[in-house]
Amino acid sequence: MQEASQAIDKQYNYWRTRILYALIIGYASFYLVRQNFSLAVPSILDEFGLTKTQIGWILTAFSISYGICKFIAGCICDRSNARYFMAIGLIGAALVNIGIGFSSSIWMIGVFYVANAWFQSMGWPPCTRSLTQWFGPKELGTKWGICNSSREIGAIGILIAAPWLIQHFEWRMAFIAPGIACIVLGLIIFERLRDNPKSLGLPSIEEKEQLPESERTDENERISYREIFFEHILPNKPLWHMCIANFFIYVIRMGFFNWAPTFLKETKGISLAHAGFQMSSFEFMGLIGGILAGWFSDKIFSGRRSAVSCLYMGVLALCLLFFWMSPGTIPGLEFILLSLMGFLLYGPQVLVGVAAAEFGSRKAAASAAGLTGVFGYLGGAFSGVGVGFLADTWGWNAPILFFLGSAALGTLLFLINWNKTQANSKLELSEDLATQKA
Repeated sequence: MQEASQAIDKQYNYWRTRILYALIIGYASFYLVRQNFSLAVPSILDEFGLTKTQIGWILTAFSISYGICKFIAGCICDRSNARYFMAIGLIGAALVNIGIGFSSSIWMIGVFYVANAWFQSMGWPPCTRSLTQWFGPKELGTKWGICNSSREIGAIGILIAAPWLIQHFEWRMAFIAPGIACIVLGLIIFERLRDNPKSLGLPSIEEKEQLPESERTDENERISYREIFFEHILPNKPLWHMCIANFFIYVIRMGFFNWAPTFLKETKGISLAHAGFQMSSFEFMGLIGGILAGWFSDKIFSGRRSAVSCLYMGVLALCLLFFWMSPGTIPGLEFILLSLMGFLLYGPQVLVGVAAAEFGSRKAAASAAGLTGVFGYLGGAFSGVGVGFLADTWGWNAPILFFLGSAALGTLLFLINWNKTQANSKLELSEDLATQKA
């Protein structure tokens, strides 16, 4: 019996490591064919003679499409094989990026970029499904933070590569070269990934770790869409709080994601390569902030993801206030503030996903995370055309104030859920459902 248990532990450790690094490489690859657009924006503005508001509409269309598709993709992924799902999404995103590189009009670029949103929406749901299937609640926050570092790894890679490609070739190569690379990476991910433990003849995570009843789900992993929505999503109040908080996180995140290179180039007069370097520090510190947020929520706050997020967002609001008030004459101050804001922004962004997956249960984890994505990218939609319009009309100070207000509202929403954990939120949801049926 003991030998069998040791054999299972050995297999679990091997597959957990393999699944985790495959997810990191896979989702980092999605960013190679996603964040390249923001770096190409200054060149696209010049070539096609567009205003920031006009290019903002393309960014907004992407965000709306991505948010809607992410929820749909999450629902489908909960009933699908994560291995196939991620590989198909990455290869599809690679192909439409190559299409952007060969486009001759802004309309073609816009159509391809919005099409990219659908394939991009297939990137994170397999991560959500795999993480909740392979890791228990006591380590999920930490492993989620580690996996979430894939965003920053991919972003740093393209923030360094794209300016070089644009400088030595032209902006189109920033789409074509990553697209070709991601076709190869998609095939590698398909070979490395597997679905859940039971697909490999291993016990489920509940069985292996002998989780208490309050943290278990039943063995039926392929539940109906109706049950997902009406029993795990619609009546789940803590989940909806996370959704609205994510809206405000993404107002800020996508604002920096889409507009920071243009902002730094126009207000600081620095080169695109230097702007890419500064944003690389933003992403690198975000990587550290996300991992530490997961660890804090696991080890210090006993699974209270909202408590950690509240603290992060509160300090982020203060940093945005300092960024707005900074005189711009102190060498390196903005660089330091940008790095610190990256650290603070990505902590709540990581933990919203963890909390949503836990509040939704393993059976509907990808759907719950997908719903937070809908709200997140509605916030991103506001940042697309909203930041462009504010900058065109009142200058760059107006978007900074917009981000400051969003951080303050996000802090309040996390405060509402300060003490929520997977166990007490599941109990609360069960009681609500029982009351409705009575």
